[in-house]
Amino acid sequence: TMFSWVNKEQGGRNKDGEMFQTVTEGLQALYTKKLLPLEEAYLFHDFHSPALEPADFQSKPMVLLVGQYSTGKTTFIRYLLEEDFPGMRIGPEPTTDCFIAVMHGENEGIIPGNALVVDPKKPFRKLNAFGNAFLNRFICSQMPNQVLQSISIIDSPGILSGEKQRISRGYNFSEVLRWFGERVDRIILLFDAHKLDISDEFSEAIKAFRGQDDKIRVVLNKADQVDTQQLMRVYGALMWSLGKVINTPEVVRVYLGSYWAKPLQNTENRRLFEAETQDLFRDIQSLPRNAALRKLNDLIKRARLAKVHAYIISHLKKEMPSLFGKENKKKELISKLPEIYVQLQREYHISPGDFPNVIKMQEQLEHYDFSKFPSLKTKLVESVDKMLASKISGLMMMIREEERKQPTQVVSGGAFEGSQDGPFGQGYGEGIGAGADAEDWIVSRDKPKYDEIFYTLMPINGRISGMNAKKEMMSSRLPNSVLGKIWKLADCDKDGMLDDEEFALAQHLIKVKLEGYELPSELPSHLVPPAHRKSLMVGSPFNHEEE
Repeated sequence: TMFSWVNKEQGGRNKDGEMFQTVTEGLQALYTKKLLPLEEAYLFHDFHSPALEPADFQSKPMVLLVGQYSTGKTTFIRYLLEEDFPGMRIGPEPTTDCFIAVMHGENEGIIPGNALVVDPKKPFRKLNAFGNAFLNRFICSQMPNQVLQSISIIDSPGILSGEKQRISRGYNFSEVLRWFGERVDRIILLFDAHKLDISDEFSEAIKAFRGQDDKIRVVLNKADQVDTQQLMRVYGALMWSLGKVINTPEVVRVYLGSYWAKPLQNTENRRLFEAETQDLFRDIQSLPRNAALRKLNDLIKRARLAKVHAYIISHLKKEMPSLFGKENKKKELISKLPEIYVQLQREYHISPGDFPNVIKMQEQLEHYDFSKFPSLKTKLVESVDKMLASKISGLMMMIREEERKQPTQVVSGGAFEGSQDGPFGQGYGEGIGAGADAEDWIVSRDKPKYDEIFYTLMPINGRISGMNAKKEMMSSRLPNSVLGKIWKLADCDKDGMLDDEEFALAQHLIKVKLEGYELPSELPSHLVPPAHRKSLMVGSPFNHEEE
C-alpha cells in the first residue's frame, strides 16, 4: 500500500519510488491513524482546534501579517510581489477590513470566503466554524506571481485601538488569528516607527499566538521617517512593550526598514536598512525548505496537547459520582482545575507548559456533562506515545534525506529577485570594490598622507619591519585578528616587511574595515600595488615563506 513504508521504522518510498511526497504523506498517515482517534475520543476538536485535513499537510508555506491599521501591511505585500493584487486597498484610515489570502493562481481574481471554505484543495475548510460574519470578511486573492509559487501570504484586518470597532467585528478576531497562527509558517508583526502604542486589541492578538513564539518575527516599518536618535528610542520602546506581551526566554528578532518602493526620507541608516532587508528576505526564503520540519513540529505540539487533554477529560469523568450530586461535583471540579493540573503533572510526568490555559478550559467545561465523558483508553494514549517515540524520528531522518536529494527550494521573483545582483549588491563599488574601474591605483589618492607616516617609522632600504608597522596599525584599535588579515593582504611579496606601497595598501584596508565593510580572503587585482603587479604576473617563485 501507499503507506506500507510507515511500518519500516526509518521511512522509505511510496509505490512510485518518490521520496518527496513521502514526508507529507507520512505526516498525514501518522495523524489520521495515531492522533486523530485520540482527538475524536476526547472531544479535542470542540475544545482546542478542528481536525487537520489533507490540504493542511499539502499547502504551501504561509506568512501571516498582523499589525495596527496603517502600519503598511498591504503595502508590504505589494513590495514583496512588486505588483498590485486583486482586492487590495491602501489608505491612511483602516482600509483592509478583511482577511485576504494572497495565493498563486493562473487566473487573476477574487474568491469569496463562502466559496473558499468548501474548496478541499485549500487549507481553509475549517474556518466555516467562525460563521458568516467572518466569511463575509474573508477572501482569496489569486494571481500568477512568481513569489506566490513558493509561499502564500495572509493579510489581516488592521487592528484598531478603540473598543467600539472591536465589538463591531461580529466574530472572534483573536480566535481567528489563533487558528491561522497554528497553521502558518511565519507570523510577521508589523509596527510603524511613528505610532508604537500597542493597543489592547493588538495585545490580545499577540497573546493569541501563545505557543507559536518560534514563528514570530517583528518588522519596524517606516524606520526612515525618523532620525537615528529617535530610531534608537523607538526600537528600545518596542522591545520593552513586546517583552511584556511575548513571554519567551529569547528576544524576538526585529527587522528595521522601509518596506515600500519610495525614496528613503532619511538616508543616514541606509546601509543598516539594506542589511536588515536582506536578513528578512533570507528568513522568508528559508520557509519552503523548512516547511516539512515546521509541519512535523506542529504535529508534535498538537499530539502533546491532545494527550494532556485526554488525561484531563478522563480524570473529570473518573471523579464524577454515579447517581446523585452531579451538578455540585461538576462545580467543585471546575474550581479545582488548577490543582487537578498539578496532580496530573506529577502523575504522568508532564511539563506544565503542555497544559491548556486553565481559565479558558474552566469556561469551556461549563457546557459539558462530565458523566458523559469517556474514561481513559490507555491503548489510544500509548499509540500516540509510540508515534512520538519512534515514528517521528523516522520522519525526521526522511526530511533530512529529502533535503539532500531535492534541490533547495527558495522563494524567488518579486522583490526577492535582483536584490543581490548588479551594481546594487552589497559592497559593490564601495569598500573593497572601490576603485575597481578607475584608471589609477585608488590607494595613490591618499598615498602622500600615508607616506608621511611611513617615513616616521624608520624604513631601512625602503622597508619597515613588522614590529614598527604593528605599532602604527594598532593605533586603528582594530582587533588583532583583523589586523593580522590586513597584514597578510598587504604584504604582497610575503617578505615580512612593508615597502611604501604595501604600507599605503595596509592603511587603505584599515580604512575600508573602519567604514564597516568586509575584507576579502584574497587581494583583488585592482588593489595590488603597481610595483608588485609585474612580479605577480610572471608568477615569480617567492621563496621567503620557506626562510
